[in-house]
Amino acid sequence: MTSELGLTFIGLAIIAVTVGILIRGRTNPVVAMTLIPVTGALLAGFSIPEIGDFFGEGLESVMNVVVMFIFAIIYFGIMQDAGLFTPIIERLIRMTRGHVVLVTLGTAAIAVIAHLDGAGASTFLITIPALLPLYKALNISRYILLAIVVLSASVMNMVPWAGPVGRAATVIDTTPDEIWRELLPIQGLSLVMVFAIAALLGYQEMRRIAKLQASGDFRGSASVDVHKVADDFVARERQQRLDDGVVRRDATWVTIVNVALTVVVIAMLVSGIIGPAPVFLIATSLALVVNFPTAENQSDTLKRHAPSALSMAGVLLAAAMFLGVLNASGMLEAIAVTLVGVLPAALGPYVHIIVGLFGVPLDLLTSTDAYYFSILPVVEQTAGTFEVSAMGVAVALIIGNIIGTFFSPFSPALWLGIGLAEANMGKHIRVTFPIAWAFSALMVLAAWALGMLI
Repeated sequence: MTSELGLTFIGLAIIAVTVGILIRGRTNPVVAMTLIPVTGALLAGFSIPEIGDFFGEGLESVMNVVVMFIFAIIYFGIMQDAGLFTPIIERLIRMTRGHVVLVTLGTAAIAVIAHLDGAGASTFLITIPALLPLYKALNISRYILLAIVVLSASVMNMVPWAGPVGRAATVIDTTPDEIWRELLPIQGLSLVMVFAIAALLGYQEMRRIAKLQASGDFRGSASVDVHKVADDFVARERQQRLDDGVVRRDATWVTIVNVALTVVVIAMLVSGIIGPAPVFLIATSLALVVNFPTAENQSDTLKRHAPSALSMAGVLLAAAMFLGVLNASGMLEAIAVTLVGVLPAALGPYVHIIVGLFGVPLDLLTSTDAYYFSILPVVEQTAGTFEVSAMGVAVALIIGNIIGTFFSPFSPALWLGIGLAEANMGKHIRVTFPIAWAFSALMVLAAWALGMLI
């Protein structure tokens, strides 16, 4: 059997190679997180049956999360098909009245609502086309639009059916809703901060525009027809559903049931009365019956949303192999023991906080999968030797990193947002990075002060 030092080197090699492949984007995460740990385990002298046992142990920790993700993605896809959030967003656009500060505040509110499904791509598809005409007409910078949408979506990404919390839950072997309940106080504080930042950015833009008007260089309009913008948004959403071939019941009672069902789902997740997997399985089944009149319509709906659901499920199942090999083989423990030996004793109890404070810069260096499946396990094992709880470590790293989720070039959804906004990635990073990092660091310190990171 390989020595502890050998396990340390092989474990670090597995992590380094996997991170490198994920960052370069040369292959699907499923491939990297399956083949690299299997190869490492074979090199460490483990047999094929032992590797099968490692996968079995990893599978036990991720299966509930996999089921939750599959049905959560389908559930919120159904709510998008039903246009559940369209009237709210339409109303918010009208309420801005073309005032710069109200527009930026409205942008934050719309992005928060749009990201209730936890999907970055749909958030950008809803918010950017709906609001860009307002920003262009009023001469507000499109990079302010991107910054506000990115910050709002990142804070909402703390919900249990979004990717980061689900990934963290598989690492520390808990459920996403348990982590979310720990995150709720800081998520609430972060939402307040998002609106404060949106108001400040709006005020700065208003001053900049006033200077342009005074100098005669203003190229926008002093007013804009927000009602036309809102009508265009509703028409675009309706056309999208037609293009997708959505055939559903369109009645007031259906909308009422959808709202009630969504409220009950969130209440169940917050209360913890029942696990998130059965919550979304039951809710999805009810949503299919309520919104789609025939078995064929229901099957078409499942097929329409299956690719997104199975894509995330595949990554998590591959993570079962990656984490199973690292954990069950003793590699993570060996790495932690080695790190503790070289880490100054005074820093040991705070290693997770230190990493959390650098979460946003790390987002520029690693992908989401690499961060949660490679950095988090090592930090958890290391901090655990100083009696820091796994939950405390996970919360620190989530808060530290999640604010930067959608400003990193490793986020495919962001490239969609950049294209929709007709913007430049480099300038977006220059504008958003200092705001996101300061925001993130402040939230980590706030969580520490609240006793959430022990």
